Amino acid sequence: MSVQQETGARGRELEVWIDQDLCTGDGICAQYAPEVFELDIDGLAYVKSPGDELLQAPGATTPVPLPLLTDVVDSAKECPGECIHVRRVSDGVEVFGPDAE
Repeated sequence: MSVQQETGARGRELEVWIDQDLCTGDGICAQYAPEVFELDIDGLAYVKSPGDELLQAPGATTPVPLPLLTDVVDSAKECPGECIHVRRVSDGVEVFGPDAE
């Protein structure tokens, strides 16, 4: 089953955010999806806006582009700090990450 089928993402918007309090700065997320994640000079990972702006506010979210969904999900699964949260915009339910149902 594909990630899109597993999440029911077709027609549903997803967003991702990083809990910097748990981030270990390994950079795995930025390796998987550099269009979505970036390490800042503080050594922690942050999400980026669709316009490529680093979003440093606590709890800042960014949309997950469907072509990058698998890379973002792999980032959440492989993150040693378990700090990447992917959730549905419509109801706020986390579909991947440490709080996923």
